[in-house]
Amino acid sequence: MLQMFEHALLDNQLVTAFAVVGIIVWVSNFLAHHLTGGRVHGSAIAVLAGLALAYWGGLLTGKTKGLGDLPLFGGMALMGGAMMRDFCIVATASEVHVDEAKKAGWLGVIALFLGTVLPFMVGVLVAFAFGYTDPVSLTTIGAGAVTYIVGPVTGAAIGASSDVIALSIATGVVKAILVMIFTPVLAGFMGLNNPQSAMVFGGLAGTVSGVSAGLAATDRRLVPYGALVATFHTGLGCLMGPSVLFLTVRAITG
Repeated sequence: MLQMFEHALLDNQLVTAFAVVGIIVWVSNFLAHHLTGGRVHGSAIAVLAGLALAYWGGLLTGKTKGLGDLPLFGGMALMGGAMMRDFCIVATASEVHVDEAKKAGWLGVIALFLGTVLPFMVGVLVAFAFGYTDPVSLTTIGAGAVTYIVGPVTGAAIGASSDVIALSIATGVVKAILVMIFTPVLAGFMGLNNPQSAMVFGGLAGTVSGVSAGLAATDRRLVPYGALVATFHTGLGCLMGPSVLFLTVRAITG
């Protein structure tokens, strides 16, 4: 019976991946509700659990895809790939009402640019404080502070080393987790109670996963609006990172 079950999981690896992620999310939401009283969203716990499992898979196999390198969990490599990620990001816009989105106006556009440039500057300064001085490394780590997608895209475009790209991803993940945790805590102070404020927040915070989870813990109706602008934030960062931002850092550092 156990062999039949294992055989079914191996033959349906993508279904297995969805089932595993579903279980992790369910357990994370259960822990978030009962251990933190909802103050920490389940997504933050799920992200940490995913990172721990990826680390464990890497240690076990010595390879690079984390849990996806184990035959039983091979579907994780496809589920966590760019195709499924981009599909999920685009899908968040399906519940947006265009009339509400238009109300953000130029304030949303300004937030979008500020949310790209300011985290980048912080990331560059932190990287410099830790001893990085070349423009490629500074730009890559700074781009990671924008989002963990912008970091590797920028690093690959300007020729950063794999170690620096990994640091940029880690920087973006830390930012996403912080946004997840502190959004519901500071929602009242920031006035996150309408679609327009959610869109401005999405532009400033930037990380789609962090914004979506943070707003879900605040008010689920605001998730599509924050995620919509945060999605554009990722695209803007991928455009500016290897071009304007890199050239600016190179001009300053010589």
